Amino acid sequence: MSDSIKNKIEKISKTLEEHNYNYYNLSNPTISDFEFDKLLEELIYLEKDYPQYLTPDSPSQRVGGAITKEFKNVKHKYPMLSLSNTYNEEELREFDERIKKAGVNEFEYVSELKYDGVSISLTYIEGILTQAVTRGDGEKGDDVTTNVKTIKSIPLKLRGSNYPKEFEIRGEIFMPRTEFQRINEEIRTKLIEEGYDEEEIFEKQLKNPRNATSGTLKQLDSKAVAERKLDCYLYSILGENLPFASHYDSLMEAKKWGFKISADMEKFSSVEGVIKYLAKWDKKRHDLNVETDGVVIKVNSYEQQKFLGFTAKSPRWAIAYKFKAARVSTILESISYQVGRTGAITPVANLKPVQLAGTTVKRASLHNAAIIEKLDVRIGDTVFVEKGGEIIPKIIAVDESKRDLFSDSAKPTLYITHCPECNSELVRSEGEANHYCPNELSCPPQVKGKMEHFVSRKAMNIDSLGSETIAQLYDAGLLKTIADIYELKKEDLLKIDRMAEKSANNLLLGVEASKKVPFERVLFALGIRHIGETTAKKLAFFYKNIESIKNATLEQLLEVGDVGERTAQTIIDYFSDKRIAEILSKLKTAGLQFELSDEQLTNTTEKLNDMSFVVSGVFTKFSRDEIKKTIEQNGGKNVGSISGKTNFVLAGENMGPEKLKKAEKLGVKIISEEDFLKMIS
Repeated sequence: MSDSIKNKIEKISKTLEEHNYNYYNLSNPTISDFEFDKLLEELIYLEKDYPQYLTPDSPSQRVGGAITKEFKNVKHKYPMLSLSNTYNEEELREFDERIKKAGVNEFEYVSELKYDGVSISLTYIEGILTQAVTRGDGEKGDDVTTNVKTIKSIPLKLRGSNYPKEFEIRGEIFMPRTEFQRINEEIRTKLIEEGYDEEEIFEKQLKNPRNATSGTLKQLDSKAVAERKLDCYLYSILGENLPFASHYDSLMEAKKWGFKISADMEKFSSVEGVIKYLAKWDKKRHDLNVETDGVVIKVNSYEQQKFLGFTAKSPRWAIAYKFKAARVSTILESISYQVGRTGAITPVANLKPVQLAGTTVKRASLHNAAIIEKLDVRIGDTVFVEKGGEIIPKIIAVDESKRDLFSDSAKPTLYITHCPECNSELVRSEGEANHYCPNELSCPPQVKGKMEHFVSRKAMNIDSLGSETIAQLYDAGLLKTIADIYELKKEDLLKIDRMAEKSANNLLLGVEASKKVPFERVLFALGIRHIGETTAKKLAFFYKNIESIKNATLEQLLEVGDVGERTAQTIIDYFSDKRIAEILSKLKTAGLQFELSDEQLTNTTEKLNDMSFVVSGVFTKFSRDEIKKTIEQNGGKNVGSISGKTNFVLAGENMGPEKLKKAEKLGVKIISEEDFLKMIS
C-alpha cells in the first residue's frame, strides 16, 4: 500500500512539474487551470496524510504558507559584483577599445536585456534547489529560499541528468507589469470601498514593479508571496569545473534543465551589432511584460573572461548600458481640479496626447499647489513628462526656452481659490500640503463620496447601493445626505434608469440589514475626517456611545490612543455643526446603532486602560486579530512597533528575534498568552 501511495505522489508531482514547465517556461499550456488545480489539491491531500513522502522539491511547496521567523544573512560563495555603467554609444566604444588593448582581438559579445527587479543567486545540489540568496551588499545576502520556491518559473528539481553536481545560477526576480497592474487595481477597488480619495489611493498603491518585487520577497508569509505571481529570468552560471566554453552555451544548456532563459539574448561578433541591438530594444522594451532599464553586454568566452579579470568592484569583461528614463515633451493644455470625498483638491495636468513607454499619455498628476509653484508650470508650456516605472506619469520640468513670454497664456499659474464644484472658498490648514473645500455637506463630489464611503464594505456594507446608483439618486434629488438612504421608497427607486423590481428589493433589504451594523463601524461610516477604521474602534470602545463622544472636551479626546490634537479638534468641529446634528438625529430615528451592544458592554472593561501592547508571534488559544480586539475591548492600545513607551510585548511562538532583542534592550516587559489571560480575567 505504502509503495503505491509513494508512486502515486511521485507520478502526480512529475505531471504537475511538466505542466508547470510548459506553462511558465514554454508559454504552451497543455491542460486547463482547473485541471491543474485539481491535481495539486490531490497531491496536497496525499502529502498531508502521508507526510513521509513529502519532499523539498514537491510542487505543493509552491503554494506557500510557511512562516519565516527571520531572513538569515548568508555569505556568497562567489561575490555578486556590480557592473560598470555606460549611458551612450561613445562610452560603449571605449569599453570595446579597452578589451582590445588588453590583448583580446577575436571575441564575441552576448547582449541581454537588463531586467529591473531583484538579483538572486540560486544553489542546486544534485539537481534540487537548496538555497536562494538575495544580492545584499554583494558579499552577503538574505536567505529567501522559502519564498523563492513559490515562483513557478524557478525549477525546484531540474530536468534531465547532465547538470553539474553542484552549481549556482543567478538571475533577476521581477513582478510582471500585468501583475503589478492587477494588484494596484485590487488596492484601488478596496480603498474606493473604504472611501479614500484619488490622492490617498495614489499614496497607498505600489509605486513601481521593482520596489513591489523587493517588498514581496521580504514577506514573512510565503503564501502572500505565492499570491503575487513573481517571475524570474536566469542569466549566469557559476561553479567549479563547469563543462562549458562560453556564457551563451551555458545558458542554452540551462534552458534544457528547466530554467527560464530570455529568448531576447543575442550574440554579436562586433560592437556594431551590439549598438543595433540597443537601438532596437530602446523602443521595443515598452512592449514587454517586464520593466527593463538597460542591456548587459558580456564577452562570451569564459577563457577570455578569465584573462580580462576584475577590478575591485566589477568585471572588466562586462558592462551595463542604461537606457534613459522614458521621457517625452508635450504641451500642457490646461489644469483641472478634482474634489475628493474629504474635500481634498487634486490638480491634474491635461496634456496634448503623446506616446510614452508604450501608452498614450493625456494626463499627469500635479499633486498640490507647492508642486505647481516649484515647477513654475504654466498653461501652454512645453513640459517634460516621465514615467520611470511609476504608476502614473509626472511632469518633471518645463522647457522654458519654448515659452512665449508675450503670450497672455504664459502668465504664472494661480492656484484656484474656490471649489470648482460648489464655488466655496478653499482652505489650507497649517502643515498640510492640500487645499480643501470646507462645504462637505453640499459640495456634490464630497456628498456622493461620503455616501459611497458610508455604504462601503467595512462601513455599513450596503453592497447593492453602488457609486452609479448613488449618483443617479443624488441627481434625481432623492439623496442629499446619508440619512436620506433610510427614507428611500420602492416606488422612488423604480423611477431610476435600469432599476428593476428585484434590484430595488435587494437595495431596500441591504439598507434594512445595515441597521444591525455595530456602533464602531457606524462611527467609521460617518466619514469624519482623520477617523479611520482603527481610530473609530478606539473611540467607540473608550466612550461606549456617540453622546459621550459628542460631549467630550479636547483634553478628554486626547486621552484616547491615536487621537492627536488635530483629530480631536476635527471631532469637536464635526459634532458642533447643527446640520450634522440633524443628520445624526435622523439616523438614530432610523434605528442605527449609536452605542455598544449589551454583549460588547459585557465584554468591555477598563482593566487595560493606558496600557499599550505589541502583539507578536503565533498563539494557540486565539488568533492575533482576536487578541488585538480583546486588548481594545479592555481599554488597551495596540501599537505596531516597540518603543520606550510600550508597556508589554505579548509574545507567541516564533516571535521575531529582533523584536525580542529590542524589548529586552528597552526593558519592555514580555508576557505570554497565559499571562495576558490572567490580566483580563
